[in-house]
Amino acid sequence: MPQPDSPDPARASVASPWDGVADRLRASGLRWTPQRRNLVEVLREHEGHVTATDLIARCRELDGTTTPSTVYRTLDVLENLGLVRHGHAADGREEYHVLPEHVHGHLYCVGCGTTWEIRPETGALIVDALAADLGFSVDLTHVTIAGRCEGCQE
Repeated sequence: MPQPDSPDPARASVASPWDGVADRLRASGLRWTPQRRNLVEVLREHEGHVTATDLIARCRELDGTTTPSTVYRTLDVLENLGLVRHGHAADGREEYHVLPEHVHGHLYCVGCGTTWEIRPETGALIVDALAADLGFSVDLTHVTIAGRCEGCQE
């Protein structure tokens, strides 16, 4: 398996946000261990949301010595680097958005369990309305609005 910071001919012509991650982690005070290398490789395979529990399980498939504390510490630094962003699902569990393009919240249907991302434009309206009405600054990454989707309202 190619390592995240080693040359890969298939990726050579396309820059990736993951390029140089080993050096960036080292600069943040973390060693570039096989467990962290595996976590970065697992994250490269994901788009959208993934739970830490799922990440730990996948990393343990690759290396049984992976510890949750290593995964969480690495995720914290990767969040500071802008490569992941954590949030919370409707049930309160922590999840990570891999390579987030924009800050967003979520809608959750209590009828069917479907989750949608709140579009940036809609999120901005919610944030702006709460700031104007209550003087409250919202962290949209931690917002999940529960309700019923159109199909479950029928």
